[in-house]
Amino acid sequence: MPRPKGVMRVRSWRRCSIRTRLTVVACVVMTLLCAIGAVLALLAVRGRELEYQKAAMVAWAMGVVEQTVIDGPPATLPDGPGKAAQLFDPRGTLVASSKNIASRTPMATFTPESATYRIKELCDLRAFPGRCMLVIDVPIHLANGTWRLYAAAPPPPWYGVPLLPVLLLGGTLLVLVVTAFGTYWTVSKTLEPVRAIGAKLACITASDLGHRIPLPKYRDELRDLAEIANRTLERAQCAVEQQLRFASDASHDLRSPLTAMRTRIEEALMYPEETDWQSMSTALLDSVERLQALVTDLLQISRLDAGVSGGHTRVDLTELVASELDRRPRRVSVHRDLAPRVVINADPIGLARLLTNLLDNAERHAESGITVAVRCDSHTAVLEVCDDGEGVPPEQREVVFERFVRLAASRHRDPGGTGLGLAIARQIAERHGGTLTIEDSRRGARFVLRVPRHVPVPEHALAGEDRGPRQAAERSADRGGPSRSAG
Repeated sequence: MPRPKGVMRVRSWRRCSIRTRLTVVACVVMTLLCAIGAVLALLAVRGRELEYQKAAMVAWAMGVVEQTVIDGPPATLPDGPGKAAQLFDPRGTLVASSKNIASRTPMATFTPESATYRIKELCDLRAFPGRCMLVIDVPIHLANGTWRLYAAAPPPPWYGVPLLPVLLLGGTLLVLVVTAFGTYWTVSKTLEPVRAIGAKLACITASDLGHRIPLPKYRDELRDLAEIANRTLERAQCAVEQQLRFASDASHDLRSPLTAMRTRIEEALMYPEETDWQSMSTALLDSVERLQALVTDLLQISRLDAGVSGGHTRVDLTELVASELDRRPRRVSVHRDLAPRVVINADPIGLARLLTNLLDNAERHAESGITVAVRCDSHTAVLEVCDDGEGVPPEQREVVFERFVRLAASRHRDPGGTGLGLAIARQIAERHGGTLTIEDSRRGARFVLRVPRHVPVPEHALAGEDRGPRQAAERSADRGGPSRSAG
């Protein structure tokens, strides 16, 4: 089925370049302006010519009136600017006329009659059929009554003077040419940075994100666009580099247990009679558990990177910590310092994973005991997990939160660790709008979690208010709806 011509024209217009479209729009606008200007100029010139012709006709008529008053009515009327003229006595009898009019009746009828002269532009007169004429009616007051003098002349043409349309058309064409050239050149110069940006972006590939877009020299919107694009490229480069490091570290950590398992299995198959299958099974189970822990951590951190997290609801941090501490025994003693009713908006599963990672890390490095504290600090809930181990040097307190980073002491105490526990814990804290840091302590390491605390609204503040929307919001929060502290 053929497409309508209108649709084809629209699509052709959209395929044109910005320079072409802006040039066409500028030319169309300039054409309209020039047309309006030309019409106004023609009207002004014709009006001026019309006034000049009226003045000439009045002057001619006054000459005839003067001659009639002094010398009496003339036998013939001169062919002046009026071209055609008639003189009637008070009884309406034609007394004199110009040679170019033979009619004996008045060329025009002016009603009501006036005591002064009048000029009108009339069309389709009996004396001038199919034409428009400028007609003057002049009364001549004599002793025997009022005589009437009529004169007619063709009005000036619509173009005023013959040379004016040529000048206007030539000026319009010249203005359009200058407008088209100026618009095309200006838009081309303006879009030069865009072409440079496009050329540089075309050079950027997934394996080479080091290129940056050149900044235009003028402080305008294009420079803002280039700066935003450069910042986006920097973030993309950092994300790609982080993913490459993550993939490299993950593949290395995945190969280690797999290689150990393969080696043991191959050795057992080569010497089945000399193999202690019980001890080999135990060793393989350890490797499988390490591999399972690593895969679990990798899946968890992938979900966090993708922004996948559980629903947030009001959680009593004190009860959550107590429940996690009671869930399984530790090899070292655990001292609790838990303030009651510390309520936050959080994902219970994610928060439990964070606490478990901190407790496992503290148990791995503790000499004899762990201290877990929960307290309120203004509008912030604070969770501290401290151990009495060797601690973390100040210059490495941020390094330990990086993925797959394990200090020498950690590798010595737990060779099977994944190096992802603290990275996952910090990412969960950030998802909750909080922070996880290592702060100073007299002995060992002190991990401090700070998240926004849920502050209930006092009952007296609700008095006299419409509680419906507020209660609906609280019910939504209880069901795991959106929260302002969600990360």
